[in-house]
Amino acid sequence: MSEITINGRDLTIDQVVKVAKDPSIKIKLADDAIIAINRAADAVQQFLSEGRIAYGITTGFGAFKDQLIPVEDVEKLQENIILSHAVAVGPLLDDATVRAMMLIRANTLAKGHSGIRLETVNLLIELLNRNILPIIPSKGSLGASGDLAPLAHMSLPLLGEGKVKVDGEIIEASQALQDAGLKAVKLAAKEGLALTNGTTMMTAIGALLVDSAETLMASANTAAALTIEAQNGTLRAFSPQIHQIRPQNFQAETAAQIRNLLEDSQFTRPDNSLNVQDAYSLRCIPQVHGAVSNAIAYARLVIETELNSVTDNPLLFFEGENVDVISGGNFHGEPLALALDFLALAVADLGNMSERRIAKLIDNKTEHYPSFLASQPGLNSGFMILQYTAAALASENKTLAHPASLDSIPSSGNVEDHVSMGANSANHAALVLENVFNIVGIEMMSAAQAVDFRLLAENGLKQGKGSALIMQKVRKIVPFFVKDTFYQPYMLKMTESLKQGEFVI
Repeated sequence: MSEITINGRDLTIDQVVKVAKDPSIKIKLADDAIIAINRAADAVQQFLSEGRIAYGITTGFGAFKDQLIPVEDVEKLQENIILSHAVAVGPLLDDATVRAMMLIRANTLAKGHSGIRLETVNLLIELLNRNILPIIPSKGSLGASGDLAPLAHMSLPLLGEGKVKVDGEIIEASQALQDAGLKAVKLAAKEGLALTNGTTMMTAIGALLVDSAETLMASANTAAALTIEAQNGTLRAFSPQIHQIRPQNFQAETAAQIRNLLEDSQFTRPDNSLNVQDAYSLRCIPQVHGAVSNAIAYARLVIETELNSVTDNPLLFFEGENVDVISGGNFHGEPLALALDFLALAVADLGNMSERRIAKLIDNKTEHYPSFLASQPGLNSGFMILQYTAAALASENKTLAHPASLDSIPSSGNVEDHVSMGANSANHAALVLENVFNIVGIEMMSAAQAVDFRLLAENGLKQGKGSALIMQKVRKIVPFFVKDTFYQPYMLKMTESLKQGEFVI
């Protein structure tokens, strides 16, 4: 994939992820999108010439919606919205998220309901294609009227204002435009609103999170399978008939994946009347991991819908020769806020279960390996403190997973009296996901350590077809530890390998 043509209708999460991560992929507007953009821009100019009153075009914004703006000041009004709204703070968004934002915003504008001019959209796309990336702080959005402050920062370089990142160096946007032979635009009526009014940041973060969460989910299943072998667990709870009579989404699929990974394994126990079932963290993997998979699928559905939605205000609609401009609330991020809160909650619980399996792996009650996975317990602490780290992250997630969407602080003179806080939902979900990648990485290391102890003690046993492959992958990243060492570099390598999808089997 070297080029993607956008038209506002069929952009996918997978395309967003590819463009976000690969600056060599170029973006172009579809021919019908160019026609639609020009039609809407012409309509805005028609409104001005007719002296019609339209929110954000010939009026102020928010609480100033009743303030009429003289025609001669309309262009200044649009510039002012960018300059005054660019007040975000906090950690800067990474390059991938910024690229995703630029792509998603361009795709939204390509639908032709926003009234922006073609030259302005083209400059946004040109910056993306040349990897000239606006500097965007991550905090400051209420999630209605969309991600105003972050989007204003994204838009500053179009005016030759603010800073951008070029080849890893942060420079003035005006200098970057000059170096690239590009010219800043002077915003026309409606363009400031078209650029800043919408759910673009939370959608961009959400798209990347859904992709990462799917990778995490598959990796968590492989880690859990390895833990079952380490614990000499039984596969009876994964029998197909159990899950056929409770057809919750992804439950049967999860059970089938575990069975496939552990096919022909001699590290699981057969029926034993004295030990018929395992602890919930092993026995209920299909029910819990399946439910998390379902939450991720729901988030994908919501995000993918939003990618091809128009989320600014007001919007232009065409019926024959008639043009109507309607003020509405598509900028409200509630669908995303709820989905991202649900995603954070689900992924946090995935981490909770993984941490409980880590605790079992270092438990000194098992006969299959020594306490804390240490060769000489006492002299060596083994994996004792790795579990502490996992527990700390799981605990932090319980506060991060508090639903941001449940909060609303009125703004703009109580005109904007209910907001989604969807940007906070997105930022919190990202932190949860990062934590759980680390937790699952620790589980993978711990399970591999325990399996190797079993291999040493029970020489001749064979792992499952899938779990043996997992073990080979783990051992390319971390060794079997015969004594205490500086574990953290190995932990970080394991986490990074999970993020890269090396354990998606």
